[in-house]
Amino acid sequence: MTALAPTLEAFFAQRLIGQRRASPHTVSAYRDTFRLLLAYAQQQTGKPPAKLTLEHLDGRLVSGFLDHLEQERGVTARTRNARLAAVHSFFRYASLRHPEHAELIQRVLAIPPKRHQRAPIHYLTKPEIDALLAAPDRTTRLGRRDRTLLLLAIQTGLRVSELTALRHQDVTLGPGATVSCTGKGRKKRTTPLTPATAAALRKWIAEHNGRPDDPLFPGPRGRPLTRDAIRRLIDRHAVAATNTCPSLATKNVTPHVLRHTTAMQLLAAGVDTAVIALWLGHESIRTTDIYQHADLALKQRALDRLAPTRLSTSRYRPPDALLAFLEAL
Repeated sequence: MTALAPTLEAFFAQRLIGQRRASPHTVSAYRDTFRLLLAYAQQQTGKPPAKLTLEHLDGRLVSGFLDHLEQERGVTARTRNARLAAVHSFFRYASLRHPEHAELIQRVLAIPPKRHQRAPIHYLTKPEIDALLAAPDRTTRLGRRDRTLLLLAIQTGLRVSELTALRHQDVTLGPGATVSCTGKGRKKRTTPLTPATAAALRKWIAEHNGRPDDPLFPGPRGRPLTRDAIRRLIDRHAVAATNTCPSLATKNVTPHVLRHTTAMQLLAAGVDTAVIALWLGHESIRTTDIYQHADLALKQRALDRLAPTRLSTSRYRPPDALLAFLEAL
């Protein structure tokens, strides 16, 4: 076994899990990156992963791997950049353990992320929100669970990973009702609840009657709902809601769209972007600026404040017969 294998094992066990305390989602994403990279390196070199060395994973091979992801696997530039970020993280760690490969490592670290066009922000309007919340059948236990989850997601803007991790003990009811979660970077935050959301949670918790450390939204076997289960849940109710709100048929309603909806509601209510960043658990306030670009009503209010420009409404007349002929062509 070469030095690459123990270095990669130490990167996951010591750096990611032990030192950085990376979330399971991050560990899984990095693991998948290196599965793909080692498989590609095996195709290119003919060597099994256990026999690969750092010298094999040079800048040329890593660049070829990134091109392979885009051209043959059809990933987006955003996904390509996420894979590159995982590779960069490993090579920065490898630079501490293997300074003799400093030149090779620096060439890999010099590979830049790919610029890409920012996708437009999609969010739900008030009629679409109402239709989605009305879709679950509240005469059934699962329908009541689903409606409570949707209401909480739209009001708080929690990430889907934060929703799946919620326990009964994370909800505080009564005056000043709140929900607490651990977000990206192991950062804890507490979000206030509206009276309607608090009332729905109170009823659901009373019906579920779980212990403090039980999942707030369990699946059929009492385990927390998975990310895929929540995605399917939202898909199912979004399709049902199109019967009363046809505009939903034109939108791909995802857990992150519900999070965008929260941000747009806060922005429309006049909440400062710094507060929205804290509400959503953003690392930087610059991340929240995308919602200002998406808010057409905000831009229209700015336009309405501008003084009207005085323009002449007289019809243009060419100053010359030849120009008049050319204008008529």
